[in-house]
Amino acid sequence: MPRETETRRTPRLLTRLARAARQVIGAPDYEAYLDHCRRAGHPVRLTRSAYIAEILERRGTSRCC
Repeated sequence: MPRETETRRTPRLLTRLARAARQVIGAPDYEAYLDHCRRAGHPVRLTRSAYIAEILERRGTSRCC
């Protein structure tokens, strides 16, 4: 039976691994954007789809699929 601390660590570990995977492949990380807004104390101004569109536009790439 898993210990209490192991059970609580698993979701955080999975979140961190997913965030790292997105960084490696260069995918936009909306959750990191939300965390940044909370820590910086400014309001969230972009929806998930607007954030992704802005990141892709900034990169100068458009994807057809």
